[in-house]
Amino acid sequence: MSVVILYITDRACTLAQRLKGLYPDAKVAKFGPGVIPGLWEESRNLIFIMAAGIVARTIAPLIKDKKTDPAVIVLDEGGRFAVSLLSGHIGGANERAREIASFLGGEAVITTASDVNNMPSVDLWARDNDLVIEEWALVPKIGARFINNGALRVYTDTGIKLPDAFLKTSDPGLADLLVTNKKDAYSAPAACMPGGATQYPASACRVKGQLYLRPRDLVVGIGCNSGTPADEIEGAVRGTLDKHNLSFSSIHSLATIDIKISEQGLAAFAEKYGFEIAAFTSDELNRVKGISKSKVVFKATGAHAVAEPAALLASGNGDLLVPKQKIGNATVAVTKRLGRTKERKGGGMKENDSKKRELKASGKIYVVGTGPGSIEHITPYAQNAIRKADIIIGYDTYLDLIKELLGGKEVFSTGMTREIDRCQKAVELASEGKTVAVISGGDPGIYAMAGLVFELLKDRNALSVKRDELTEKANESLDALRITHYASRPITVEVIPGISALNACAARLGAPLMHDFASISLSDRLTPWELIEKRLEAAARADFVMILYNPKSRGRVEHISRAQEIILKHRSGNTPVGIVKGAMRADERVVISNLKDMLDHDIDMQTAVIIGNSKTFLWNNLMITPRGYENKRQ
Repeated sequence: MSVVILYITDRACTLAQRLKGLYPDAKVAKFGPGVIPGLWEESRNLIFIMAAGIVARTIAPLIKDKKTDPAVIVLDEGGRFAVSLLSGHIGGANERAREIASFLGGEAVITTASDVNNMPSVDLWARDNDLVIEEWALVPKIGARFINNGALRVYTDTGIKLPDAFLKTSDPGLADLLVTNKKDAYSAPAACMPGGATQYPASACRVKGQLYLRPRDLVVGIGCNSGTPADEIEGAVRGTLDKHNLSFSSIHSLATIDIKISEQGLAAFAEKYGFEIAAFTSDELNRVKGISKSKVVFKATGAHAVAEPAALLASGNGDLLVPKQKIGNATVAVTKRLGRTKERKGGGMKENDSKKRELKASGKIYVVGTGPGSIEHITPYAQNAIRKADIIIGYDTYLDLIKELLGGKEVFSTGMTREIDRCQKAVELASEGKTVAVISGGDPGIYAMAGLVFELLKDRNALSVKRDELTEKANESLDALRITHYASRPITVEVIPGISALNACAARLGAPLMHDFASISLSDRLTPWELIEKRLEAAARADFVMILYNPKSRGRVEHISRAQEIILKHRSGNTPVGIVKGAMRADERVVISNLKDMLDHDIDMQTAVIIGNSKTFLWNNLMITPRGYENKRQ
């Protein structure tokens, strides 16, 4: 998400620098008409802090269409209004305007009809469901029809979930939107036709201006002779799809044997349309049962067949839509994917590895620390990770604190103590190629979700290592290959730190953690209480400042009392103690007490207790633990 912020006056420059807190990688530049044409091609988000009239006159000659124009947002110098001026939906200007308004405490000005009427946008819904819009010129007409009628009729032969205002119909002739990989929905069998007819009569009712949305769910297996040019391969693919009434726009990816992945014509065809290629070894292809074999292909490649088994393996599907078709120097087979990925990545190939499949549809997990919970205490990098995620997963209480960042996102939430469910869901979704943000309050690496995510991935990878053994035991069945195919997909994990409870509470108390400290959770849900007591004893004896997490719950009222008893054996009853509940939240409560009297105050699971060491002192109702600088000052 490249962002450029343009300003004219000094006051606007100050606001631009402030926005760097929201977009750390943004470029800030002084406005000049001569610089805009270059930025128009290079940047996807242009933020102008100036009068809207200046912006309108400057960008008017550059505007082409909503598919290519960057998002344009206009701000006043006071940051009160963020106006989505151009490319509100596909370009993301509406989303950027809302982000900016939330960050600055201003108001987003959105004028697109679907947003104003609180209705789903057809182009955004298509994007979010990985549907290719076949005729963009029809989108405004369909959008106006939607606003005027309050609903759209949709014909689909997929399992896609429809918004409430999209009404499913089994008759393509009645539909405004046609969601299908069939090139012509009227040539497909239809349940509503009497007698099982396979084609609608020419006189059938048909809505004017129907818009096809293509699910990218076809995998095309390709075998080719060496030196086959790209246009011949493309012609073979298009001819095969046309013959079997399938849309070229529904191609998700290509599949072949590993020795062909660097074939110049195949690579050029994939690069032209941004198709990814899954490549398989001859051994992997030969394990697939029920396909027609070729002695010629085996002699050339070591595989009994290429197009059919490659398509089956890459799709995870056991059924062919189109068996192999030999057309000139190319062979083509088609199958339908079992899973779906949301994001289409641009073209390219990976270097061949003869021992591994090339699987670029891997997912990503961001484990995000949201700190105390308010937006101003979440790092811009963490906010950006949440924006980039397809799906947000978290404890419902933590998600309630960041509602501003969740607009338009798919959310999976659970109650307390269901950490394993949340992390398993994240791994499952990432295995399907999705980008997932797992939300942790505080820091994700401190009593939170990061470790559990890695533990589950470690177990998952252990399953992947046994791929060959599982395949043999399953008698080389396609089901076994499909299971291990998904289990072996790599998942990238990035842990994004947040302000932990110990940081937030210490800041409210003064400077109690200036010297060595120990953090101990008093919850015995996952750790035996006997071990917790040993840690309390050791930390108290060693004169660590101590931070007690999860100090008291309805089922563990005695643990904090026992902790006090243990620590009092090694420290004075006058040792300063800080008790902080809901640090940096609206219901924050900060109390300074001492070790002897600390239980006189309200303590619960939302509280952290910081117990000073033998040197900790109070000053102006603050806790300070000296580091030893007094010796340097003398």
